[in-house]
Order: sequence, then C-alpha cells, then structure tokens
Amino acid sequence: MQAEEYALMDAAEATMWWYRALHTRLIDAIPPTAGSVLDAGCGTGGLLAALAHARPGLSPIGLEYLPAAARRAATKSGAAIAAGSIMHLPFAAASFDAILSADVLCHEAVQPNEALAELHRVAKPGATLILNMPSYAWLASAHDRRVHNARRTTAAELRAWLHQAGFTDITTTYWNTLLLPLMIAQRKILARGDAASDVAAFPPWLDATLHAITRLEHRVAFRLPAGGSILAVARRPLPEPAP
Repeated sequence: MQAEEYALMDAAEATMWWYRALHTRLIDAIPPTAGSVLDAGCGTGGLLAALAHARPGLSPIGLEYLPAAARRAATKSGAAIAAGSIMHLPFAAASFDAILSADVLCHEAVQPNEALAELHRVAKPGATLILNMPSYAWLASAHDRRVHNARRTTAAELRAWLHQAGFTDITTTYWNTLLLPLMIAQRKILARGDAASDVAAFPPWLDATLHAITRLEHRVAFRLPAGGSILAVARRPLPEPAP
C-alpha cells in the first residue's frame, strides 16, 4: 500500500465512521473464550488499540508487512507486532484462539489460497477466523487502485475459499447494506479517475450520521443479500475422535 495511504489510515482509524464500524464488527465476532488473538495485516494498529480497550483480557499480537507501519502499530496499541507476510506467518502451528484479518486477502501482493493455508496452520483446533473483505468486483474504484486492491469478492466466493482451506462452520454476512446506494453513487457516478482516497476526515455531523446508520444496521442484524463489505466467520475444526 502507498505510504500516504498508511498515513491517512493512521490519522483516521480511531475516529472515522468506517473504521469504528469495522472494528466493532470484528471485535464482536471474537468468542468470549478466546485468549490469544492475531491481527493478520494490522496496518498502523487501530484495530489492536480498539481491541485493547474493548477486551483488555485478551493477549493480542499483530502482523504487518511494512516495518514502519508495524512500528507505528506497536506504539499505538501497546501490542507486540511482528513484521512479515500473511503468506509466510512467523508463528508456530496452532498458536492462536482467534485470528482477525481485515481487507488483506484483497491485496494484489496476497494470494488468498496461500494466506488462508497459513491462517489455518497457525489457528488452534477449534479456533475462530474472522475476515472482512470488500464486495463485488464491479464496485472497484480509484480507491482500490490507490491501496492496490486486486480483488473484491462475493459471499459465495469467500465461503468457497474458506472451505477449500479446511475451515468449517462458515458464516458470511454482507454489511454496509444501508449505505450501499451511496457507495455506488460515489464510486460509479460522482467519482473521477483521479479521485482522492476514501479515507478522509468527514464533517462531524456527516461522520456521526454515517456511523449511526452502521450501528443501527448492526444492532438489528440486517441479513440482506447485498452490502459494501462481507464479514466471514469460520472455525478450524477439532480433530476427529479416535475410533
């Protein structure tokens, strides 16, 4: 990802409505029994910082490819951060009770099958994997090009990836459903080819309104077959009992 996008993320992820909504959904999906948690692709540490505030009893660790972002994540969150690739995780097998990864498998430098194989390897038997992915290839925009997103997926495709990687008990939920019409208009009608990043400071009234819409959607658990993002929750199965 471009260095300026990391800088925008660093400045916005504690306050911008999108990051707050994303972090809430990811954290709410972590099982109450989890202890060790990996944020695979932690960026500048916003999710880890939110996790430390919401679930202080957990033992989180982050992974980030860019060393400068990894250092910033450590400072921001207070968590241990490893610099490395999601396709070659520097952790022992069966290390984590829960794994989070937000908008990482979409990156052009990541091969989803290799990344998911590694996430399966480091998950403990019975561990939970929680992924977020941008939806629909036709929603690709200038922002995707800026952050080097090479793929946007559907819920069915994401379930197939997870099943192929050996995960079970897979659920996928489209979200940002109520704001999808605005997203389509902004990306496909109003945006220009040289459009600025989607990560930006919004006027306070607008940021509060957009965040309230995401909270309403989350609270009443909309399950519509459309949305700007997909949240997937899956499990590494327990070993089969001996006969």
